[in-house]
Amino acid sequence: MMRFYFSRAALALLLLLAPLSLLAQAQYLLRGTVRGTDGSALPGANVAVPALGLGAAANADGRYELSLPAGRHRVVCSFIGYKTVTEDLNLRANQRLDLVLSAGTELQEVVIEGSGTLEQKLQTTQMGVERLSAREAKLLPALFGEVDILKTLQLKPGVQNGGEGTSGLFVRGGSADQNLFLVDDAVVYNPNHLFGLFSTFNSDVVQSVDLYKSGFPAQYGGRLSSVVDVKLREGSRDSAGVSGGIGLISSRLAVETPIAKGKGSILLAGRRTYFDVFTRQINKLNEDTKDYNPIPDYYFYDLNLKANYQLSDKDQVFLSGYFGNDVFGFNSTRGFNFDFNWGNRSATARWSHVFNPRLFTNSSATWSYYTYNIANKLDQFSFGLGSNIRDWNLRSDWEWRPNAKHVVRFGGSGTLHHFGVGRLQANGGSFNIGQNVEYDGLEGGLYAADNFTVNDKLALDYGLRLTGFQSGSNEYGGLEPRAAARYSLTPSLSLKASYALMYQYVHLVTNSGASLPTDIWYPSRLSVKPQRSQQVSTGFSWLIGSGQFLLTDEVYYKWAQRQIDFRDGAQLFVNPELDQEFLFGRGWAYGNEIYLEKKQGKTTGWLGYTLAWTKREFEPQRGTNGINGGRAFFPTYDRRHNLTLVVLHKLNKRVNLTSSFVYTSGNPTTLPTARIGVQDVYGGELQVVPIYPDRNSYRLPSYHRLDLGVVYKLRPWRRIGGESDLTLSIYNAYNRRNPYFIYIDEVKNEETGLPQSYRARQVSLFPVIPSLTYNFKF
Repeated sequence: MMRFYFSRAALALLLLLAPLSLLAQAQYLLRGTVRGTDGSALPGANVAVPALGLGAAANADGRYELSLPAGRHRVVCSFIGYKTVTEDLNLRANQRLDLVLSAGTELQEVVIEGSGTLEQKLQTTQMGVERLSAREAKLLPALFGEVDILKTLQLKPGVQNGGEGTSGLFVRGGSADQNLFLVDDAVVYNPNHLFGLFSTFNSDVVQSVDLYKSGFPAQYGGRLSSVVDVKLREGSRDSAGVSGGIGLISSRLAVETPIAKGKGSILLAGRRTYFDVFTRQINKLNEDTKDYNPIPDYYFYDLNLKANYQLSDKDQVFLSGYFGNDVFGFNSTRGFNFDFNWGNRSATARWSHVFNPRLFTNSSATWSYYTYNIANKLDQFSFGLGSNIRDWNLRSDWEWRPNAKHVVRFGGSGTLHHFGVGRLQANGGSFNIGQNVEYDGLEGGLYAADNFTVNDKLALDYGLRLTGFQSGSNEYGGLEPRAAARYSLTPSLSLKASYALMYQYVHLVTNSGASLPTDIWYPSRLSVKPQRSQQVSTGFSWLIGSGQFLLTDEVYYKWAQRQIDFRDGAQLFVNPELDQEFLFGRGWAYGNEIYLEKKQGKTTGWLGYTLAWTKREFEPQRGTNGINGGRAFFPTYDRRHNLTLVVLHKLNKRVNLTSSFVYTSGNPTTLPTARIGVQDVYGGELQVVPIYPDRNSYRLPSYHRLDLGVVYKLRPWRRIGGESDLTLSIYNAYNRRNPYFIYIDEVKNEETGLPQSYRARQVSLFPVIPSLTYNFKF
């Protein structure tokens, strides 16, 4: 009887408490946008409720969504380079909360609630991703004071540079052409100025940069090694403004103004170097000097345009464009002229539409064009070579959130390529030669992916991409599975793993022996099959030091098929059968990346170390011995050790101290081990023939460099306000003479005139270089 009455009482109590329990379990949606005070969307901003361990990252349009239980919550929003915002709310129904962040870094006591981007990295399933803001990059010391986004990415683990002063990226054992560069969805084929010393990205208009090294999201395709996704600022919707800077080698200016205040904006920016201003004056002063060799004429410039307009609460349109050119010229007094120019152009039109709180889409049309031209003239004879690639692209990306556990992304894209593989023009007064080699290609892709939060500990991100390519009668295609997983052992420690398969249908033909770049983009056709790679990676993310530090450790292995190189003596220009010049092989890369990052407090920065191996193998084929006799070798961008240390310290409200240190193993290179003297007949001239070992069997001396910087904030102008600063950078502070290349110097006997020894000589590019830049904004 007692048990009966107890059971009835328990049942009554449960029935009484059931409505309260259901109320407590009710879930509501909190959604909105994250923008800066200038109205620009902040993609990747972190919106979190630390007490519940829940958070979400804003998408490309700055939109976010969180599913939360009813009740009172403290919402924390943070983004790199912006002050953290905290909002308290009482959630009793679906609610919209738009968040606005102001620029700057808070110096208050660090608490776990403010860990922001570090917590986001801990909770995401994505591996091998680095996010960089232009504000962060502008604090770092730079060569000639010119802030460079790509050079800042080189300070991240797993990213190698191509050598002293270059901006090229070599990511996890991949070559330079295996990186996909996107600027507002448009492809940029050559992201470099000044023969690779600077990038084409003007820091005044860049909002953020995302670098994907592994576990690539299904919406990206077409390259094997990495994706660099650059988003440009939208400009202020509230007030007009001007910003810019005057540096040692270049100046830049950006102007922004609202359209129908609060509805949209226009941002226009330009940058130009002025090497040519000084070199022309020097040449003019020495034009009457006998045997004077003029200094070559060189300059680069670029223009950026970004406009946006809010058509309604559900519709927004964007227009953006880029135009950049490098111009190199040499005009000799002896009748020889040499002109070389290359450049990128791109345009993007994008429409963003929200169907309902759970479904929205971005659709875009892009156009991109890369060209280079070489022209020589000697007296009456002129000779010109050129190449280009032109793309027209349509794409549509959709995001659907059926519930709190799933984020489904799907879409597709199509690209029409036009390849100008070679263009020859020559004339000698009495004759004229012209020849072009051109191809077309059609590339398409469909994808679907699901980010599935299984429970508080396990999250999965899986998807599939279907790609295809057609050039003439040649057709190719393949499935590209993508998968990533995160398992939280504790609230501060997560295990992660990822897998990705990628195809690449366009290939960069470059002559590594040329003194100037000779880039030709070539489609998959005939015997040139698409390149393919697979990558697996695993590791952990650990939030330590009361949430101030994030320690990550990733191990990766990547293997690739159909890697491309060229046979000895290959004819690259104006060759209708260029595919016959290729050799095909395989490659593999593996390594371990350790990364410690701190984002808050007066002192921030990161420490990264990479231990890696990269190899290539080309067996005998096409009547050749392959490369290196078919034996595996290290490519020139293989680095065994790579250490980077970046420290940013806010001394006070007006002074920031910055520093970066880089150490890498030397580049592999090929040097002769011996020489043989050959004499055809007795008494004839002695010919010395070098003997070479295996390809890249030697390494240059190690590379290391320390850069220092001071950013001094000036007082606001009395009448117009605004802000300005002086940035002092010291590149290569302890004057390390790093190797640029090595050549062999012959030493002859003074009596006989015959060679008696050979010495290796090192050429260095940059000594210690101080620079001062004045930056302003009002």
